[in-house]
Amino acid sequence: MSTAGARTRATAKATRSAAAVAAVLTLALTATACGDDGSSTGEEGSGKGTITFWDNNGGPRTKVWKKIIAKFEDKNPNIKVKYVPIPITNVQSKYDTAIQSGGDSLPDVGGVGTAYLANLAAQGALDPVTDRIEDSSLKGKLIKNMVDSVRAAGGDEKELFSVPTSANQGTLWYRTDLFKAAQLPAPTTWDAFYKAADKLTDKGKNRFGFTLRGGAGSVAQALDMMYAQSGISTFWDGDKTTLNDPKNVAALEKYIALFKKVTPSADLNNDFAKMVAQFDQGDIGMLQHNLGSYVDHVKQLGKDKIAGIPLPPARAGSARTIVSNPVDGLGLFKASKNKAAAWKFIEFAASPEMNSLWNEDVGAIPANVGAADDAWISEAPPTKAALESLNDPQTKVVQLPYYLPDWNNISKADNEPSFQKVLLGQMTAKAFCDKVAKELNTAQADWKKHQ
Repeated sequence: MSTAGARTRATAKATRSAAAVAAVLTLALTATACGDDGSSTGEEGSGKGTITFWDNNGGPRTKVWKKIIAKFEDKNPNIKVKYVPIPITNVQSKYDTAIQSGGDSLPDVGGVGTAYLANLAAQGALDPVTDRIEDSSLKGKLIKNMVDSVRAAGGDEKELFSVPTSANQGTLWYRTDLFKAAQLPAPTTWDAFYKAADKLTDKGKNRFGFTLRGGAGSVAQALDMMYAQSGISTFWDGDKTTLNDPKNVAALEKYIALFKKVTPSADLNNDFAKMVAQFDQGDIGMLQHNLGSYVDHVKQLGKDKIAGIPLPPARAGSARTIVSNPVDGLGLFKASKNKAAAWKFIEFAASPEMNSLWNEDVGAIPANVGAADDAWISEAPPTKAALESLNDPQTKVVQLPYYLPDWNNISKADNEPSFQKVLLGQMTAKAFCDKVAKELNTAQADWKKHQ
């Protein structure tokens, strides 16, 4: 690439980053200027009447939410919940549009994931729920690591802007039947993982030890593998990211060395759906993906041929390092005219029984510690192992900067093509890490400048 071309791309990136920050700030100022919008103080209300709830993944979760709503209305006959299913791909834009149009159409309660929590908090759309949790039955009942993730994602070190309800987690899936036939131990250490990847590969018979993600979502998976192997427990060292720390670079080098050596060449373009399908339908020993694919694995392979464990700790006997996955939650919208009733619904939905019911249906980790001993978790060993690791006080969770306006651009579309170049040997792991780190450091500086 010419020097002029590089400058043009750099200028475009800086402009986009600044524009992203400016957009959030502009929306926040717009919300503040309006009288009855997302930043309105709303009212506590009578604690009775009708409240509106937006489901942030309407369709897949509609059935379980209707069960919870029916139970809530049975227990609270003076409150009716108007359920509105919003497709997950549209939810952020739906919230933004409602705020910009004055806020009257915002719900009382809405599903809010940490991936866009900062955006809503910056626009003044959400009520802090820290004090409400402290004064409720939820006090001390929410998994600390999930609470920390929500607090970090909101961009405020003190306040929580949603009540966490569930989380996912990176999981190392492996074929127990193939491991048994090869007389291999479970891949509970990185040494065992790499040895199994080699031994289970026989390209002549179209057998591979591992399948990785080279298409959409590849950077997120690479981060999981890097930090788990390096053991680095924080994303920032001061105002600089640890992503390009030499230990992370070395971990990435080991990870990408697997490509085509012990993985199918098709991995270069695989998104999660293609990667999971390839694993479930072929003779592949291991796969790194989250808990969401458990149902697919069991359906295709059967429970007796599949197992899932948290990614191994950096060193045997050391604390496990986990990269934060987006945490789903329930937000109380500031403009609500009946916050008392809305909070009753949130508290009910996040209670042990309802939180367990919801997470069993969607296959995620419940946020309420009271659900930990429920029978369905014991019957789903991967979920149980993930819950135990997340709830382990020794576990180190690397909090990704979801609060950065440009995080999605940097961690997805802008750098997924570069990751493919790394897999193809057209770019070094160090150059890739340095490139992403530089963009993140700039985004962090821009964000801090506008606080």
